[in-house]
Amino acid sequence: MLWVAVCDDQVMECSVIAGKIRGILKGMKAPCEIREFYSGRELLQSPDRFDLIFLDIMMEDLDGMKTAQIIRERAFDKILIFISASREYVFEAYDVEAFQYILKPVDEKKLQRALEKAILKIQNTSLKGKTFPEYMIVSKEREKRKLFLDDIYYFEIMGRTVDVHEKNGIFTYYEQIGVLEKRLQGKNFFRCHKSYLINLKYVAAYNRQEVILDNGERIGIAKRRYEEFCREILAYMRKSGGIN
Repeated sequence: MLWVAVCDDQVMECSVIAGKIRGILKGMKAPCEIREFYSGRELLQSPDRFDLIFLDIMMEDLDGMKTAQIIRERAFDKILIFISASREYVFEAYDVEAFQYILKPVDEKKLQRALEKAILKIQNTSLKGKTFPEYMIVSKEREKRKLFLDDIYYFEIMGRTVDVHEKNGIFTYYEQIGVLEKRLQGKNFFRCHKSYLINLKYVAAYNRQEVILDNGERIGIAKRRYEEFCREILAYMRKSGGIN
């Protein structure tokens, strides 16, 4: 699944570009999720991790070039493609390692070539042995979202409501705990209590009553689950190199 962001402060322009990208990728039989953003700040605040980002340069408040600089500070592996009505920023685009620079109005053939090159680069990177973080896709209010497992401290479940405690805050959606537990099987999560699934990666300490996570939070352990938890955490530590 290719995750694509399109950022342009002109709403109609943003929608048109996103539509063209969607149509081209559909023709290439490349599964994708495309999100539209109408400002650089809105894009930067998104919790989603995108493989490919299309940026308009001339935007109010935070322009595309400044947005790209912040993206590069956070993650260098993103593929950035600038879309602009002006040629004057071409050389500045090299400073942020832009992959392509496309002029408006967007020519579909040029856009298709840019997408083909970008997908080829992503595939080549994967073949070179780069490991990509595992994630699961959940749905909320007709939208889909990636949840990166490495960013999750624990899941807290009450009824059908799931609170995902991530590094960037809490995200809530709806799912049955039994279904969630099956999805996470073999992914280093453990159900230490009827309402909690914890990420073993973030266990800092534990006793018979509770688990203490790296972020300082304390999660109760059900008495009947303690022995199994001990086996699971020791197996995880051996696998991750904590015990020889």
